[in-house]
Amino acid sequence: MTWLDDRAVAVITGAAVGDALGGATEGWTPEQIEERHGGRVTGIVAPWYPNWQDARPIAPYHKGDGHITDDTLMTRALVEVYAKRREHLDAYAMAEDLVPLMIGEPRWIPELESTALLLQRVFLAEKWIVARLHYGHVDPREAGVGNVVNCGAAMYVAPVGLANAGDPRGAYAEAIDLTGAHQASYGREAAGVFAAMVAASVAPGATVDDVVDAALDVAHDGTAAALGAVVEAFDGWTTVPTTDEEERALGRLIRETVAPFDSVGPAYRQMSMDARRPSRTKSIEELPAALGFVLGHRGDFRGAVLGAVNYGRDADSIAVMAGAVCAGIGGTEVVPDAWLDEIETASRMDVRETGRLMASAAADILRDDRERAAERLRSLDVLGGASLDGTSSGAPVAARTGGSA
Repeated sequence: MTWLDDRAVAVITGAAVGDALGGATEGWTPEQIEERHGGRVTGIVAPWYPNWQDARPIAPYHKGDGHITDDTLMTRALVEVYAKRREHLDAYAMAEDLVPLMIGEPRWIPELESTALLLQRVFLAEKWIVARLHYGHVDPREAGVGNVVNCGAAMYVAPVGLANAGDPRGAYAEAIDLTGAHQASYGREAAGVFAAMVAASVAPGATVDDVVDAALDVAHDGTAAALGAVVEAFDGWTTVPTTDEEERALGRLIRETVAPFDSVGPAYRQMSMDARRPSRTKSIEELPAALGFVLGHRGDFRGAVLGAVNYGRDADSIAVMAGAVCAGIGGTEVVPDAWLDEIETASRMDVRETGRLMASAAADILRDDRERAAERLRSLDVLGGASLDGTSSGAPVAARTGGSA
């Protein structure tokens, strides 16, 4: 198994584990979670309501029992697009390849316990993709404008980071282009930054600090401010939580730090009037919260994922992001097989195979990138080193233009 094989499987499975564990606690408060489960959640748990088919406000979804949610279903669909094209993607790829998967290929939906179209499971903000691109024939590069601003695009862009492994800026640019067909404002920005974080995490020898540097390097506006606030809150943080009370304190610190940038407000199920509207000063909660758990647990997969699961609110997407980054740093060995085996069985999905499929596509993409980079270097040698008569100028481009070498 190559480094890329291992990291691709790690990122995809790590995200899926976070998704499945977090789905059972999504939408609730830490206090409600502990009351429901008799303490903090430490693994796969049953649905919040045993009669999930009729319960409100989450019917008709069977969240819990190791079922993945739309985060992983959309991730799988994006991997299939990469596997088909085996090249970098843009907004047109979403229109031409992802939308047909959403509306034309039935697949098993664990939360519905039936075979259905992906369109029938995703949230309204993801249904927007189909409405705008398939029915509205909007320019894919602009189709995300006007949508609910949420984490919908960020939750499934980990494959973009793998297609740009080791190149956070490339991952950011590709994710921003691709998700322009889905999201706008800070929802689109979060997708770009998360892709950059994944790209940084899978580079050989990567650390948590490398992921932080990548995120701060590419982020803009409220997203940059929220991430910066989280990094500042954990400056000098050396103590990884070892008790339930320390875990609770960590969750409170993250929520207090992220709250000023979150448009949803304190009550997740009763959103503020400003919730999910475009803004230059706001950020989705999920990305900085996920980074907080990664920092608070210094990259430990199990600790970061369970911290996100017990945080509540949009727990599944927060755990997806934390899980993907920690798994990218640590590799497949940090993703617990016991959890993953149960999730694959319960969800009727070979998540490891999805990771291998993405690794295969990413290997082809990175090989082509290498060839293009070599050709670019040859062109730069000519552009910067030869005069019009074909003789060498004898000085590097940077030296002749006053730049740094």
